[in-house]
Amino acid sequence: MDRVKLSRLAVAGLIVTVLSLVNTGASAGDSWNHKRAAVSLTYDDSLNVHIDRVAPALEARDLLGTFYITSFFEPFRARVNDWRRLAHNGHELGNHTLFHPCEGSGPGRGWVSPHLDLSKWTAQRVADNILMNNTLLEAVDGRKERTLAFPCGDTLAGGASYLDRVESEFVALRSVGGTAPKFTEVDLAAIPSYMVNGNSFADLKAQVDNAIAEERWLVFLFHGVGGEHSLDVAAEVHDQLLDYLQLKREQVWVAPTVTVAKYIAAEKGPAEGRKTP
Repeated sequence: MDRVKLSRLAVAGLIVTVLSLVNTGASAGDSWNHKRAAVSLTYDDSLNVHIDRVAPALEARDLLGTFYITSFFEPFRARVNDWRRLAHNGHELGNHTLFHPCEGSGPGRGWVSPHLDLSKWTAQRVADNILMNNTLLEAVDGRKERTLAFPCGDTLAGGASYLDRVESEFVALRSVGGTAPKFTEVDLAAIPSYMVNGNSFADLKAQVDNAIAEERWLVFLFHGVGGEHSLDVAAEVHDQLLDYLQLKREQVWVAPTVTVAKYIAAEKGPAEGRKTP
């Protein structure tokens, strides 16, 4: 066989390989760590069920989550070593402030205690609250890199934004609500999240399927899982979601918020990854 024939065979083999990759969906355009979508499972308010129910369910499926910690809440203060174990197992302990202050002056916020009403706080007071929580969490898990979740999604104190005082201390900041972004749309200073409260498995599955179809980063926001919070999802539904994510593992990258955010920052550059002034 002469060299011309060998060259033609090599080219034909290359074409077959490329077509095979295209047909299986393993294209170079898969933005999310070589997967079609990313999913982060986040759990707010440092609840007992996060230790007793959620973490074991995640670990049984070799999944990791982000647990946003409000350190003053009793389940954290009473079980510091259990939270340390979660971090040791690879989960992220995110910052959810020391005391969970929220804007109390708006409609539907009558439940906010007067001493935790952000409309009466200063931006510096919130910043001090958040930065002290960072120090406390570092004492628990030994880590300096983590993400912040705004309590109630609120970013103003006394009418002024506190973000410029704390943003540089975090890999990324998670908000409440909004549309799951595509890779080119991510703003690490305001990551949208999908609030889960009484949803069916069909609802959550649809969110995952849409993220895959549109190549988006879907961040689930949970509170109670089978109880312990007024914002709750049935434990069975949560388990079904985890099983479905396992089923879709060839297409979905499931990782803590900080892990996905660091990947984005490395790929796009920290400045490009943050769009909020």
